[in-house]
Amino acid sequence: MEATKQINLNGNLIKASSDEHLTNIFHQIRTSKSPAVINFGASWCRVCTEILPSFNQLSSKFPKLSFVYADIDECPETTQHIRYTPTFHFYRDGERVDAMFGAGQERLHDRLWLHS
Repeated sequence: MEATKQINLNGNLIKASSDEHLTNIFHQIRTSKSPAVINFGASWCRVCTEILPSFNQLSSKFPKLSFVYADIDECPETTQHIRYTPTFHFYRDGERVDAMFGAGQERLHDRLWLHS
């Protein structure tokens, strides 16, 4: 199943649909200074599609965090620095404060708890 079809856009999970949209999301994260996590993935990445439902569920458990999913193929210019999928970037006060490479629901949960 394609990763984008697994995303429930209810709640605080946003899907970046283009480079322009992801650029606007980055701007909002920097200016609002609210905590956020961005999941950089790809529809062809098996590990990405496996962790995406958990990422979706965790977005409901951490309502103070903004959750963003960005497919590297849909946002190629703004994600050209991403070398591994999935990659998770954590933001606080408008700055990236942490990164996690690869999947693991428990690891992701622990990082989210740490940054919420």
